[in-house]
Amino acid sequence: MNKDIESILVNESELDALTERLAARIDEDYRDTGRPLVMVCILKGSVMFYVDLIKKIRRPVEMEFMKVSSYGAGTASSGCINLHLDLKRTDYPSLDVILVEDIVDSGRTLSMLTALFRERKVHSIATCTMLDKPSRREVDFAPDYAGLSIPDKFVVGYGLDYNEYYRDLPYVGILKPEVYTNH
Repeated sequence: MNKDIESILVNESELDALTERLAARIDEDYRDTGRPLVMVCILKGSVMFYVDLIKKIRRPVEMEFMKVSSYGAGTASSGCINLHLDLKRTDYPSLDVILVEDIVDSGRTLSMLTALFRERKVHSIATCTMLDKPSRREVDFAPDYAGLSIPDKFVVGYGLDYNEYYRDLPYVGILKPEVYTNH
């Protein structure tokens, strides 16, 4: 798989520093709330980032998972958001929720999920992304916590995929265009 990578954008030590920095900010922002902090992993791409992030948060957190899709087998968001796995809770008003995503490009997914949690009347809702690609934004959305702003390149690794491959790479790399343009 490494032969398909044009270049490494974020290496392992940079990912470690990124998660450490975000965890410290979250700890500071939610240190004395007295409310449960629920970290919601948006499956599948966010899993590696999510696990490394919550291991570095020093206050208690609850783990939850949602599965949302907008890409299918392509390299660009379809613009349609499909909710495949949702939370089964009723205690929303007592919760501080942070949605954890691998990458924000169009902004549609986290914008829609943020609105959904506001409708559920959570005490607070925030978003955290490993990578932010603001040049691709299609809606007015900015993540509350962003690890790194990146250029408009198709990236894989550390949970990010192309057609379900490359998720297991320990770094984030730029995929060679010939890999996804010939399919």
